[in-house]
Amino acid sequence: MRNVIVTGGSRGLGLAICERLALAGYRAIAVARSETPELKAAMLAASQGGILFAPFDLGDIDAMPEFVRSLRQQHGPIYGLVNNAGIGTEGLLAVMPLEQIEQLIRINTLSPIALTRQVIRSMFAEGHGRIVNMSSIIASTGYSALSVYAATKASMTGFPKSLAREVGRAGITVNAVAPGFIQTAMTEGLTEEKRQQIARRSALQRLAAADDVARAVEFLLGDGGRNITGTVLTVDAGNTA
Repeated sequence: MRNVIVTGGSRGLGLAICERLALAGYRAIAVARSETPELKAAMLAASQGGILFAPFDLGDIDAMPEFVRSLRQQHGPIYGLVNNAGIGTEGLLAVMPLEQIEQLIRINTLSPIALTRQVIRSMFAEGHGRIVNMSSIIASTGYSALSVYAATKASMTGFPKSLAREVGRAGITVNAVAPGFIQTAMTEGLTEEKRQQIARRSALQRLAAADDVARAVEFLLGDGGRNITGTVLTVDAGNTA
């Protein structure tokens, strides 16, 4: 069973990815600060340990080497990494506290880069691996009061393009998935009217679901994605078409 680390795997999109990967025969290791009731239920429903929980604070960059080392010791080689965890703090740049800006950059940009740095060392030893970074259509379209968030998500599209060239000879692929507006905790703040407005301007006249994004991740991790690297796969029901 191939091990795939999924950060932010205790709820929302991360949990949907874990559930999809478990169905596809992977062992999804959900990384989060705490275990949610939804994650517990998913772990019970998954057969043969298809979903496991690994508690960790992704803001603790210094502890990452030991954390990755412990995962390898407990579960074996790491085949895949899905950098899904992120925060979506809103705020106009002119009045956003510097502490919030730093937190967004630390969790959404520095943390996935630092974790990838540790994981690819394991992948080098195995001679293969798959890395998927979760970006957003906001990185390319923009959205009022999300300028810092957009900057961090843009980093998750630029990062894989160069890293793919660094690690390609080792049999490692690096890609990004850019979801549009989907039904998760990060979009619950939108009014029903706003959600309908977004759906109407999408080519398919609907919002994408979390499982649609999870299936895209599964594709990139599987045989179909073996020759896809350094690219961004958009899942937004044609919102940016």
